[in-house]
Amino acid sequence: MPEKIKQYYLEVRDLATGRVVTAIEIISPVNKRQGEGRETNLKKRQRILGSLTNLVEIDLLRQWQPMPLLTPNISSDYRILVSPGDTRPQAELYAVNVRSPLPTFSLPLQPEDPPPTLDLQALLHELYQRAGYDYTIDYARDPQPSLNEEDLAWAIALLQKQGLR
Repeated sequence: MPEKIKQYYLEVRDLATGRVVTAIEIISPVNKRQGEGRETNLKKRQRILGSLTNLVEIDLLRQWQPMPLLTPNISSDYRILVSPGDTRPQAELYAVNVRSPLPTFSLPLQPEDPPPTLDLQALLHELYQRAGYDYTIDYARDPQPSLNEEDLAWAIALLQKQGLR
Protein backbone atom coordinates (compact mmCIF):
# COMPACT_ATOMS: atom_id res chain seq x y z
CA MET A 1 0.00 0.00 0.00
CA PRO A 2 1.56 3.34 -1.01
CA GLU A 3 2.31 5.61 1.90
CA LYS A 4 1.28 9.24 1.59
CA ILE A 5 4.01 11.59 2.82
CA LYS A 6 2.97 15.07 3.85
CA GLN A 7 5.40 17.86 2.96
CA TYR A 8 5.57 20.96 5.15
CA TYR A 9 6.97 24.37 4.28
CA LEU A 10 7.14 27.80 5.82
CA GLU A 11 6.01 31.03 4.22
CA VAL A 12 6.34 34.59 5.51
CA ARG A 13 3.33 36.56 4.27
CA ASP A 14 2.42 40.22 4.13
CA LEU A 15 -0.41 40.64 6.66
CA ALA A 16 -2.20 43.31 4.61
CA THR A 17 -2.21 41.52 1.24
CA GLY A 18 -1.56 37.85 2.06
CA ARG A 19 1.25 37.87 -0.54
CA VAL A 20 4.13 35.45 0.11
CA VAL A 21 7.19 37.56 0.96
CA THR A 22 9.66 34.77 1.78
CA ALA A 23 9.49 31.03 1.15
CA ILE A 24 11.61 28.90 3.47
CA GLU A 25 12.21 25.42 2.09
CA ILE A 26 13.89 22.77 4.22
CA ILE A 27 14.96 20.10 1.75
CA SER A 28 13.65 16.64 2.64
CA PRO A 29 14.60 13.26 1.18
CA VAL A 30 11.46 13.40 -0.99
CA ASN A 31 12.63 16.76 -2.42
CA LYS A 32 16.15 15.54 -3.07
CA ARG A 33 15.83 11.96 -4.37
CA GLN A 34 15.32 11.42 -8.09
CA GLY A 35 11.66 11.13 -9.01
CA GLU A 36 8.35 12.93 -8.81
CA GLY A 37 9.08 14.68 -5.49
CA ARG A 38 12.29 16.25 -6.79
CA GLU A 39 10.63 17.31 -10.05
CA THR A 40 7.76 18.93 -8.15
CA ASN A 41 10.21 20.72 -5.87
CA LEU A 42 12.31 21.97 -8.81
CA LYS A 43 9.19 23.38 -10.51
CA LYS A 44 8.15 25.13 -7.29
CA ARG A 45 11.69 26.47 -6.90
CA GLN A 46 11.67 27.84 -10.47
CA ARG A 47 8.32 29.57 -9.85
CA ILE A 48 9.74 31.25 -6.75
CA LEU A 49 13.01 32.20 -8.47
CA GLY A 50 11.00 33.68 -11.36
CA SER A 51 9.10 35.95 -8.97
CA LEU A 52 9.96 38.66 -6.45
CA THR A 53 9.44 36.23 -3.55
CA ASN A 54 12.53 35.72 -1.41
CA LEU A 55 13.77 32.13 -1.18
CA VAL A 56 15.69 30.49 1.64
CA GLU A 57 16.56 26.87 0.86
CA ILE A 58 18.14 24.78 3.61
CA ASP A 59 19.71 21.47 2.60
CA LEU A 60 21.11 19.56 5.58
CA LEU A 61 21.10 16.17 3.84
CA ARG A 62 24.46 14.74 2.82
CA GLN A 63 22.84 12.10 0.64
CA TRP A 64 21.61 12.40 -2.95
CA GLN A 65 22.36 14.98 -5.63
CA PRO A 66 22.33 18.58 -4.38
CA MET A 67 19.80 21.04 -5.75
CA PRO A 68 21.13 22.75 -8.89
CA LEU A 69 23.03 26.05 -8.72
CA LEU A 70 24.30 28.49 -11.34
CA THR A 71 27.82 27.51 -10.23
CA PRO A 72 27.59 23.71 -10.29
CA ASN A 73 31.06 22.68 -9.06
CA ILE A 74 30.63 23.60 -5.40
CA SER A 75 31.35 20.71 -3.07
CA SER A 76 30.01 20.75 0.49
CA ASP A 77 28.10 18.57 2.93
CA TYR A 78 25.33 21.11 3.54
CA ARG A 79 24.00 24.13 1.61
CA ILE A 80 21.93 27.12 2.55
CA LEU A 81 20.81 29.32 -0.33
CA VAL A 82 19.48 32.81 0.45
CA SER A 83 18.02 34.44 -2.65
CA PRO A 84 16.35 37.82 -2.12
CA GLY A 85 13.83 38.48 -4.89
CA ASP A 86 15.11 42.00 -5.56
CA THR A 87 18.77 40.99 -6.16
CA ARG A 88 18.40 37.99 -8.49
CA PRO A 89 20.29 36.36 -10.04
CA GLN A 90 22.66 37.28 -7.17
CA ALA A 91 22.23 35.12 -4.07
CA GLU A 92 24.20 34.04 -1.02
CA LEU A 93 25.27 30.43 -0.80
CA TYR A 94 26.53 29.07 2.49
CA ALA A 95 28.41 25.86 1.66
CA VAL A 96 29.16 24.15 4.96
CA ASN A 97 31.03 20.95 5.74
CA VAL A 98 30.27 18.57 8.59
CA ARG A 99 33.00 19.92 10.89
CA SER A 100 31.90 23.56 10.59
CA PRO A 101 29.06 25.24 12.46
CA LEU A 102 25.99 26.17 10.45
CA PRO A 103 25.84 29.84 9.49
CA THR A 104 24.05 32.83 10.88
CA PHE A 105 22.39 34.82 8.11
CA SER A 106 19.81 37.53 7.49
CA LEU A 107 16.33 36.37 6.55
CA PRO A 108 15.16 38.52 3.62
CA LEU A 109 11.78 40.17 4.04
CA GLN A 110 10.23 43.16 2.28
CA PRO A 111 12.72 45.89 1.31
CA GLU A 112 11.37 48.28 3.94
CA ASP A 113 11.58 45.69 6.76
CA PRO A 114 14.84 45.11 8.61
CA PRO A 115 15.88 41.49 8.09
CA PRO A 116 16.01 39.39 11.25
CA THR A 117 19.13 37.31 11.88
CA LEU A 118 18.71 33.55 11.87
CA ASP A 119 21.33 31.58 13.81
CA LEU A 120 20.76 28.17 12.24
CA GLN A 121 23.25 26.36 14.49
CA ALA A 122 21.61 27.69 17.68
CA LEU A 123 18.16 26.87 16.31
CA LEU A 124 19.13 23.25 15.58
CA HIS A 125 20.73 22.87 19.02
CA GLU A 126 17.49 24.10 20.61
CA LEU A 127 15.38 21.71 18.53
CA TYR A 128 17.73 18.83 19.39
CA GLN A 129 17.33 19.55 23.11
CA ARG A 130 13.55 19.97 23.00
CA ALA A 131 13.00 16.84 20.91
CA GLY A 132 15.25 14.70 23.13
CA TYR A 133 17.26 13.34 20.21
CA ASP A 134 20.10 12.42 22.57
CA TYR A 135 17.78 9.66 23.86
CA THR A 136 16.73 8.35 20.45
CA ILE A 137 19.89 8.49 18.32
CA ASP A 138 22.21 5.48 18.56
CA TYR A 139 25.63 7.17 18.67
CA ALA A 140 27.41 3.79 18.86
CA ARG A 141 26.67 3.34 15.15
CA ASP A 142 28.50 5.17 12.37
CA PRO A 143 26.48 7.86 10.61
CA GLN A 144 24.56 7.12 7.42
CA PRO A 145 25.49 8.05 4.81
CA SER A 146 29.05 7.31 5.86
CA LEU A 147 31.63 10.03 6.39
CA ASN A 148 35.13 10.05 4.93
CA GLU A 149 37.86 8.73 7.27
CA GLU A 150 38.96 12.14 8.59
CA ASP A 151 35.42 13.38 9.24
CA LEU A 152 34.47 10.07 10.89
CA ALA A 153 37.50 10.22 13.21
CA TRP A 154 36.57 13.82 14.09
CA ALA A 155 32.93 12.82 14.78
CA ILE A 156 33.93 9.85 16.96
CA ALA A 157 36.34 12.01 18.98
CA LEU A 158 33.61 14.63 19.47
CA LEU A 159 31.08 12.01 20.60
CA GLN A 160 33.63 10.44 22.98
CA LYS A 161 34.40 13.85 24.47
CA GLN A 162 30.67 14.32 25.15
CA GLY A 163 30.32 10.81 26.61
CA LEU A 164 28.03 9.62 23.83
CA ARG A 165 30.35 6.98 22.40
